Amino acid sequence: MLNFVQVQGRLTTGGSPLAQFRHLLCRLRLVRVRILAISVVLCALVGPPAAGMEPTADRSGSGRIYEIRAGVLAHDVGGLWSHSKKESGVDFNVEIIFNRLHSSFLAGAVSPNLGWSVNDSGDTSKLYAGLLWEFEIKPRVFLNLGIGVAAHDGELEASREDRKGLGLPILFRIPIELGYVLSQHHRVSIMFDHVSNGALATPNEGMDTLGPRYIYRF
Repeated sequence: MLNFVQVQGRLTTGGSPLAQFRHLLCRLRLVRVRILAISVVLCALVGPPAAGMEPTADRSGSGRIYEIRAGVLAHDVGGLWSHSKKESGVDFNVEIIFNRLHSSFLAGAVSPNLGWSVNDSGDTSKLYAGLLWEFEIKPRVFLNLGIGVAAHDGELEASREDRKGLGLPILFRIPIELGYVLSQHHRVSIMFDHVSNGALATPNEGMDTLGPRYIYRF
């Protein structure tokens, strides 16, 4: 049985096609295990819904856009999921939440999202998309968890001291957002997101952002 620690290196062109395929298969298994572990931890933290608690959102609006979110985020925050910090500046972030999924999942609502974060110092910027699950913890307090992918313009190799080596041009993205409802149309939140290649390639330094956002609900 292969040891997952032995498959952390970058995919190489050497070896037979069968060996390369097995190498990639081991990496994918490792990513699946990590995603499963993250899901179990998040479910444990959220816990079962309280009696009488309702899903956050009434998705009966006729428009396709449900919310617009915008904020200024600290870029490449150290000491969180990615541990280290190399890059600088702040990210100007805009995100659209679509009103296309009228589904309920674990007492919450699931929606597609599309967003863009632009770094003001010329460091890594990203365009991302995925799915968000929104859950009402208690009246006026909500939690968002998500999964998606992000395309970025950063470095693939760890060849610079001031830039993260991200390994692949397309990364996994995991957002976590905690917010407060001010009124029917206005909300505020704190959003964290992590991007990395999920150990599919080396380097895999990853990157975290954190900051406040304003939310307008249509």
